[in-house]
Formats: sequence, structure tokens, C-alpha cells
Amino acid sequence: MVSIEETEEILTGLADELPQDFYKYLNGGIVLLPQEKQNDQAKGLYILGEYHRDRNLGRFITIYYGSFMRVYGNYPKEQLKEKFKETLLHEFTHHLESLAGERGLEKEDARNIAEYLNKHTR
Repeated sequence: MVSIEETEEILTGLADELPQDFYKYLNGGIVLLPQEKQNDQAKGLYILGEYHRDRNLGRFITIYYGSFMRVYGNYPKEQLKEKFKETLLHEFTHHLESLAGERGLEKEDARNIAEYLNKHTR
């Protein structure tokens, strides 16, 4: 299991690899929280990261360390790093689409949740 401190180092390294243009208007940056978070609609489905647009807090990305450890805690460090990278890129895609007035990934996420619910709530 990777500690939250190691996770912060991993995320910082991954974030540093991204183009500076990705950070335009992301005034709250990337926030690593210790807790786990479950999807409100699909209990048992953990949220690894979220993109936020808030009138008062601005735009920021949240990564849930607890959720990662719940879902991928037994992964070797390099595989876990790949999962962090996937999630970070996913959330940055939400950010960039938001800036462009696009909602494609948001709609895709909603379809995936609907499919999951349809499959697991019969």
C-alpha cells in the first residue's frame, strides 16, 4: 500500500508532466483528500476523482486517496501510478471540456453509471 505522502509525490510528478495550458483557470489546483467517496447513485462504486466548478471556490480537481486504496490498494506502486495518471487525465479532460463549453465526457460518465445501475440493480 502506498502512503498518502507517497501518493502526493506521485500526483505532483504526474501533474508536472502535463502542459501548463491544462492549468488555465484551474485556480484551485489538484486537491488530495484522505477519505474515500462512494457514488450517491451506485453504492459500492467508489469515486476516485472529481472535477469541480464552483461559483465561490472556482475550478479544481479532487483525488480521493481513500477510494484509491479501497479499489487499488493491493496494486504494486507502478500500476497504482498508472491508475492515478488515468484518473488525473480524466479529470483534466472534464476541465478542458468545461472551458470549451463541451460536455461529452460528462455524458459518457452518466451513461456508464446508468449501465452499471442497470446491470447491478436487477
